[in-house]
Amino acid sequence: MINEILSIKDLKVTFKSQDGFASAVDGLSIQIHESEIIGIVGESGSGKSVTALSIMRLIPNPPGKIDRGKIIFKGSDLLSLTEKEMRKIRGNKISMISQEPGSALNPVYNIGNQISESLILHQGLSKKEALRESIEILRLVGIPSPEQRVKNFPHQLSGGMCQRVMIAIAMSCKPSLLLADEPTTALDVTIQKQILKIMKEMIEARGTSIILITHNLGVISEMADNVVVMYAGKPVEISPMANLFERPMHPYTKGLINAIPRSDQKNKELIAIPGLVPSLFELPKGCTFHNRCSQVQKKCMSEPPPIIEVDEKHLCSCWLYR
Repeated sequence: MINEILSIKDLKVTFKSQDGFASAVDGLSIQIHESEIIGIVGESGSGKSVTALSIMRLIPNPPGKIDRGKIIFKGSDLLSLTEKEMRKIRGNKISMISQEPGSALNPVYNIGNQISESLILHQGLSKKEALRESIEILRLVGIPSPEQRVKNFPHQLSGGMCQRVMIAIAMSCKPSLLLADEPTTALDVTIQKQILKIMKEMIEARGTSIILITHNLGVISEMADNVVVMYAGKPVEISPMANLFERPMHPYTKGLINAIPRSDQKNKELIAIPGLVPSLFELPKGCTFHNRCSQVQKKCMSEPPPIIEVDEKHLCSCWLYR
C-alpha cells in the first residue's frame, strides 16, 4: 500500500474584516499519498492558496484563523505543533513554490545564498558544501552556467529563470511534500512546459508528492493524478483526473471544462459560466453555486448539499445526486 503523506480533515479557515467574517476554506477533506500529484482548481477566491498557506501554518493571525480541522503530516497534526517545531518542517519536509517568484526571491541576496540558506539550516552543510550543492541543484533544474548564475541577483534573471530558482530552493532539501501555487503563472507556453517537465522529473527522481494549485485545467490534465475542484471556499468535486474530464458531475466543473478553448472548435463561441463568484462575506444560502447554475432546483436555494461518493473515488457536492 502506498504511504499516506498528508491528510486534511474538515479544514475551516476564516478571515475577519470590517465587513464581518469570511470562510476562505470550509469543510475541506483530502488525502495525499507518496509520489501522488493532487490538483486543486477553481476561480480566484475559491480557497486554493489559503489551503496551501494553512498547511504551511502561514495564515496571518489576525486577521486569519484556522477555526477547525486537522492537518496530519506523517502522523503528526501540524496544527498542534509549536512554531519552533514548524520551522523544522517548512522548507525541509514541506516546501512551497510561490506564484510570484519575482517577489518571493530576496532582491539583496544572490541566488547562491538563497538556495544555500535551507541547506545550511536544515541539512547542516557548511557554506562551501551548500554552495557546491546549490550549483548542482541549479544544473538539475536546467539553468545554464550554474557556476556563474549562483552569483546573480534575482533582477538579473528572466521570469522563467526565477521560477526555476524557486523550484531549486523548494527541492533543495528533498521534501516529502511540495506545494506548487500557480507555478507557471505569467510564463509563456514554452517556458510553462519546461517548468512542468522539470517538476515531473524531480518528483519521479525523489518520490515527492505535490499539491498543484492552479486555475488552468490544461496544466491539471497534464500533471495531476487526482483533482479537487473548489468554489467559494468549498470542495464541490473530488475525482481521479481521467474521470473528471470524461464524466464531470458538478455543474461548476462542467462549466469550467466547457470554457476551455478547443483546437477542433476554432469557430465555436466559448461557453462562459454566467455571473460572478460571490463575495465570501455575502455567500448565498444553500448551495453557494445555485445563483450561477443552469440546473438549479428549489432545494439548492435553501440547503447546502453534502459531499458524497457518487462513483468509486468520485465525490460530488450537489443535490442532483441525492
